[in-house]
Amino acid sequence: MNYTIKLKEKFSVKPETLYNAWLDSKTHSAMTGGKAACSDMVKGRFTAWDGYISGTNETLVPNKEIVQTWRTTEFKETDKDSRLSIYIEEIENGSLLTLIHTNIPEGQSDYENGWIEHYFSPMKKYFGTE
Repeated sequence: MNYTIKLKEKFSVKPETLYNAWLDSKTHSAMTGGKAACSDMVKGRFTAWDGYISGTNETLVPNKEIVQTWRTTEFKETDKDSRLSIYIEEIENGSLLTLIHTNIPEGQSDYENGWIEHYFSPMKKYFGTE
């Protein structure tokens, strides 16, 4: 059985700041603490967290939406890629980021904690919202 995670988090920065940070290698690395090689092009490949995460950009709607194929080095070779959808909307005093991670293979269900610990918490510190 595959898993789905849905998380929401507020950040006190503009949507374009979040969008650009996710797709820029230097900023993504700085905001998470793990080395990233990103792309801001559809079909562009990326890696994050020192190569632990990899995938391809499927849909990019500037400042609003990022959809990527996504897998880690813990996925079995036979596992299909999971799908990461990030939606960003402007709210009063910042942005609301909604993360939906689908098609997570069986046995890989602890990613919810990983998103909070290794992305949202460091991002809040990086953007000065904690």
